[in-house]
Amino acid sequence: MATSASASLSKAVKQQYMELPQGDKVQAMYIWIDGTGEGLRCKTRTLDFEPKSIEDLPEWNFDGSSTYQSEGSNSDMYLVPAAMFRDPFRKDPNKLVLCEVLKYNRKSAETNLRITCSAVMKMVEEQHPWFGMEQEYTILGTDGHPFGWPSNGFPGPQGPYYCGVGADKAYGRDIVEAHYRACLYAGVQICGTNAEVMPAQWEFQVGPCEGINMGDHLWVARFILHRVCEDFGVVASFDPKPIPGNWNGAGCHTNFSTKEMREDGGLKAIEDSIEKLGKRHSYHIRAYDPKGGLDNARRLTGHHETSNINEFSAGVANRGASIRIPRNVGQEKKGYFEDRRPSANCDPYGVTEALIRTCLLNEEGDEPADY
Repeated sequence: MATSASASLSKAVKQQYMELPQGDKVQAMYIWIDGTGEGLRCKTRTLDFEPKSIEDLPEWNFDGSSTYQSEGSNSDMYLVPAAMFRDPFRKDPNKLVLCEVLKYNRKSAETNLRITCSAVMKMVEEQHPWFGMEQEYTILGTDGHPFGWPSNGFPGPQGPYYCGVGADKAYGRDIVEAHYRACLYAGVQICGTNAEVMPAQWEFQVGPCEGINMGDHLWVARFILHRVCEDFGVVASFDPKPIPGNWNGAGCHTNFSTKEMREDGGLKAIEDSIEKLGKRHSYHIRAYDPKGGLDNARRLTGHHETSNINEFSAGVANRGASIRIPRNVGQEKKGYFEDRRPSANCDPYGVTEALIRTCLLNEEGDEPADY
């Protein structure tokens, strides 16, 4: 099993330094999305006080030419704090700070989808849009081979691994448990976890989150997962189809509701939204992975609990449909629906914004409206 060299460094030796007092100083780790739209970067600065709100945090900058975000001759980019969490690695009073990225001219960076998502969410805040996202991922060795798989072959076929228990069924539970507790400590609204259909594949769920909080909390949960995996010397992959062939891919199913949908008779509003989504399928497919649908084309084949990328479908309790209405929602005539199309490496800001634009702002056509 290929693990990173840094994982073999003594954590006990490190711990004696981490227990040293830090005086009245606070370490703030600034986190941002890089130019790929799916990679995360971070760096730390010292503050002379413990920040109590986002307004207390200073802006910062970084070299965008090293993160696929600018050219070397004009490389300074701005980090604008957007959301703050407790730091589960350095512990209180230290902070994790999720940032938006602005270019040298203070315009939004191309992969800063938070800025338009936030504007769209403000337009519909009286409808109280709630989201819950189910983040699937695969644990890999540093050689790209799935964790726990035989080095020259494959494990037994899918069947016993989903929500499985036992050393021959659950590969890497230590990582899942560490990540879950770290998210709870940080204040991320993580609400569950389970082993998935493919061995070494897992899922965690974040939500319900209202509006822009969905993207903030999912990105920080992903960051924490990458850091936990770093400590264990393995890699968390959000590739939507990490292993070709008869193995499940990885998605980020997105559950969505409004106040109207959650109240008595809300099924009508759910069905109205699904009808609008059916007329705008290609727009959503483009918004649901960082490569405009190319990543998802490997996953959305109509097999392995997915719909076909070229067709829109909806059904009650149907995991082979684009949109699933949970059975209890069909019975109670209110609740939420699940969009099963987003890929595991989607940008949650882009996904939630697209749902609001189509379902609540009644946009049509293949391009988003400019407000």
